[in-house]
Amino acid sequence: MNKLVKTTLVGLLLLGALYFGQHQLQQPAVAVSGDRLVPQFIVDPFWPQPLPNKWLLGRTIGVAVDPRDHIYIVHRDQDSMFMAQELALDLGRAECCTAAPPIIEFDRDGNLIRAWGGPGEGYTWPESNHGIEIAPNGDVWIGGNGGGDSHVLVFTQEGDFIREIGIAGEDIDSNSTTHFSRVAEIAIDPVANEAYLADGYGNKRVAVLDVATGAFKRYWGAYGNRPSDDRVAYVPGAALPQQFVGPVHCAEPSHDNLIYVCDRGADRIQVFRPDGTFVKEGLVAPLTLSGSAWDIAFSKDADQEFIFLADGSNHKVHILDRQSLEVLAEFGEGGRQPGLFFGTHSIVTDSHGDLYTTETYEGKRVQKFINQGLKPLATSHRGAPWPASALH
Repeated sequence: MNKLVKTTLVGLLLLGALYFGQHQLQQPAVAVSGDRLVPQFIVDPFWPQPLPNKWLLGRTIGVAVDPRDHIYIVHRDQDSMFMAQELALDLGRAECCTAAPPIIEFDRDGNLIRAWGGPGEGYTWPESNHGIEIAPNGDVWIGGNGGGDSHVLVFTQEGDFIREIGIAGEDIDSNSTTHFSRVAEIAIDPVANEAYLADGYGNKRVAVLDVATGAFKRYWGAYGNRPSDDRVAYVPGAALPQQFVGPVHCAEPSHDNLIYVCDRGADRIQVFRPDGTFVKEGLVAPLTLSGSAWDIAFSKDADQEFIFLADGSNHKVHILDRQSLEVLAEFGEGGRQPGLFFGTHSIVTDSHGDLYTTETYEGKRVQKFINQGLKPLATSHRGAPWPASALH
């Protein structure tokens, strides 16, 4: 068989596989409740582009977007997060592979822009990477959730150190005004110039900082209560705990000046005013004993009509009505194929309304979901999600 024929056959096979894959990915959504139009998405199986230098991602935790629609991720690049054979290049035994730098920036097409991060002079690098956020001026804020990570770091886009906020190595104290404890996520309100910390894995509160100076401004616990360090339990069907169960995993400001907080361990979202006044709450997958509320992003319409909730326990994304906190639909299920999830951790929307998700544990990746607009939901005869479908 000559080279031209071989090339043609390979091309036809690839086109056929791509067509079949796209056909499978475009199965319709399943309504969880109601009969309204909701955003629907299709996974981009080729995003991001392959990394250079034989780099691999570790457990991929935080994700953020800047005004240029550049996507930033932070992953855990410690040797302990990789199998020994994957780090064979570092060990001098084989050609592949090595851990990528912990902070990676992509453009909207998935091309690598820059990668940086790690221990350096003048600051305490987190024991375990976690949240990331981009300030209006382009500064990169990161927090860690390792044992001694009771601080937050700020860098330029190029990775130059600016500021360390809090004191590293401090114990849990949910009423401290000088340090944090294992911050999960960071979100910035560009109008008020305030940073909201989901503080988080050690402490059980939301903490608010001044973006320009890093000064501590205020904090609160569940229902706006004074937070307690006592361990509380969530029992499905029982009265909801008056303190955050934790980890407090997100604290996201909306356009209409509300703060949406993920109390992961209690399967709930609580909504507050910026001063910590409690407004309402909603449960998501309330029988989940390992926590369903991991991270949220808002739809890009003016009213932010929808919430997209990453659920790393059930390996999916829930679509909620933002006003009622009712779950309308969901997409994804456990798996490694494009559009499926293993440890859905964080989520963000860009200016086009496309979604980006990260996966922790052995998921170790970031995925892009392209917004297909508002479409009617479909219901299967079982009333359950279509199997192995990346578009719901």
